[in-house]
Amino acid sequence: MTEIKREILKKVYLIYFIILLIGVTIIGKVIYIQYVEGVDLVQKAQQQELKYFTIEAVRGNIYSDDGSLLATSVPIFDIRMDVGSPLITNEIFNQKVDSLAYRFAILFGDRTKGEYKRRLVNARKKGNRYYLLKRKVTYAQLKKIRTFPILRKGKYKGGLIIIPKTTRKMPFQLLAKRTIGYEVKEEKLFVGLEGAYADVLRGTNGKQLMRRISYGDWKPVYDENQIEPENGKDIVSTIDINIQDIAQYSLMKSLVKHEAYEGCAILMEVKTGHIKAIVNLRYDKKDNVYKELYNYAIGQAVEPGSTFKLASMIALLEDDKVNLNDTIDVGDGWTMFHDRTMQDVKKIRDGRITIREAFEKSSNVGISKIVYEAYKENPQEYVDQLYAMNLHEKLGIEIKGEGIPLIKDPGKKESWYGTTLPWMSIGYSILLTPLQTLTLYNAVANDGRMVKPMFVKEIQQSGQTISTFNTEIINRKICSNRTIDSVKALLEGVVERGTAKNMRNDVYKIAGKTGTAQVADNNKGYKNKIYNSSFVGYFPADDPRYSCIVVVHAPRKGYYYGSSVAAPVFKEVADKVYAMHLDIARNETPVDESAATPGMFIGNYEDISGICNYLDIPIDTASAHTDWVVTQSQGTSIKFLPRYEKQGIVPNVKGMGARDAIYLLEKLGLRTRVYGRGIIVDQSIKPGSRIVKGNEIILKMSLS
Repeated sequence: MTEIKREILKKVYLIYFIILLIGVTIIGKVIYIQYVEGVDLVQKAQQQELKYFTIEAVRGNIYSDDGSLLATSVPIFDIRMDVGSPLITNEIFNQKVDSLAYRFAILFGDRTKGEYKRRLVNARKKGNRYYLLKRKVTYAQLKKIRTFPILRKGKYKGGLIIIPKTTRKMPFQLLAKRTIGYEVKEEKLFVGLEGAYADVLRGTNGKQLMRRISYGDWKPVYDENQIEPENGKDIVSTIDINIQDIAQYSLMKSLVKHEAYEGCAILMEVKTGHIKAIVNLRYDKKDNVYKELYNYAIGQAVEPGSTFKLASMIALLEDDKVNLNDTIDVGDGWTMFHDRTMQDVKKIRDGRITIREAFEKSSNVGISKIVYEAYKENPQEYVDQLYAMNLHEKLGIEIKGEGIPLIKDPGKKESWYGTTLPWMSIGYSILLTPLQTLTLYNAVANDGRMVKPMFVKEIQQSGQTISTFNTEIINRKICSNRTIDSVKALLEGVVERGTAKNMRNDVYKIAGKTGTAQVADNNKGYKNKIYNSSFVGYFPADDPRYSCIVVVHAPRKGYYYGSSVAAPVFKEVADKVYAMHLDIARNETPVDESAATPGMFIGNYEDISGICNYLDIPIDTASAHTDWVVTQSQGTSIKFLPRYEKQGIVPNVKGMGARDAIYLLEKLGLRTRVYGRGIIVDQSIKPGSRIVKGNEIILKMSLS
């Protein structure tokens, strides 16, 4: 019995020892983990349960000059589904998947119902807990998705996973798209104003510490290192969306009519350099539509052709090389410089013309002969005058990609030939972008002061202006007042008597220059006869408010001269801008009183058309699409032009009758006081000012 007891005790002790050893080992391991591995394990656990998430800042908006949105960030969503969720029973899934697939097929139309169903079923078989249903879903679409079968049960029971994001939208779509800018995802950069002001617009991202609370779910937790996002600031551009629309429509019509490859149009405010409209359209072979694919106006340096003759005339006049009334023999319209032939489009009279006529008629032979004779002994003198006009320098605008101008240097013999000087004089062997050419003409309109083109006038934050941009002067005086007066007369003569006579009108004067330049086709040279048709100038000529350039590249319908392709676009834009801002008319030449129809008048569309019908005066209303119109005499008929009314902006009521003006102003919330009778000639609150409801505006009439 004792032996049996002893054996039992041995086994008990052995078991006790083993248990004790295991316990000591466990305690030792616990101590080791606690004091040796503990720090690392705690950090790993925290990393699995705690994580910093980036809180993206909302990108700032881009506005037009009147506060209209040109670019903004709007919410979009990626929609995923926890298809493998155990909370979605097989019975519910099999019963509802067909109708769910049908609803997605109807909403998006990118796949058939059968394709959606097959993908959902396969995802269910694989137990996919994060299946992508659709990217870039709008808020309106999301509202519908929340009502779909299965998903309507929500995040857990329905497996609906919503991932909020933002995307950039342009409310006016194509209008100024390439200048406003967008993100080029392949290159991970922004172009246009989006790129130029990226640091201002993007803001600063924040960070938030989050704790995992279940599969795919994170909850914010307090953290003293948390950083709140700082949303981007807004920029207010100089673009007038109404003028932009006018310019785009006019250029588009010309490109379609002439089957041109591309073109651009720019309208600039003379005194300030504010770009009010900039259009760039290029033909896209993929879908046969004109699009804003490339900023031709800013980025493409080309041979300007005859529009450069202005620079040549400035140089000649500044150096006292010519008198505009001197004559020159252009013969039959051709001449030789070394081994190359210079020729005109056609012979001008008997070949003996004045220098003034050579410019107005755009004689290549005349201008080149004058410049060659004046500077052949010292071509550097001519080039120095071009340098004095800053034509060899970039404008330094904020938008990236400005084309590099080229003015050849006589000191570099490898690129200067015996024919370089005469061909430079008429706009060949040099390179300028359309915007650089416009800046020269704008300087002439601005009495010699060259200003830098501006695209942005202020930066705002939360609706408050925090920074404004003033007009920058590139060159205080590109030439003497005497020369400015002379070339202004030349530019007016082009429209009155020269190559742009088709632009002349009785309401206001235009000054400018046509251009028709044959351009090289890459390495094929000039064999294919590709042309740039252009017109650049300013209006009204007596008191310049706006300068404008239109360039149409590679028209293919037989017409390629600047006067027939580009000039009509310029005139249509100028006519409509003039009608929109009648205050620019106060110094213009009055309409001929002997005309058969009344001159310019502003009023309500129905009222004026009723009067014209009563008086049996023919009217042209094709261009009018607003409640308020401006009339323009056309001999025996009257043309109606639209007059735009901007919400929240004091309108220009000069030229209106008292009844119409009072109705319009008081409808906008202003109190009116009228002095005199006749038509309104002055208003106490400047047109374009922001409306403060309840303010009084005093209207002065033409007769006291």
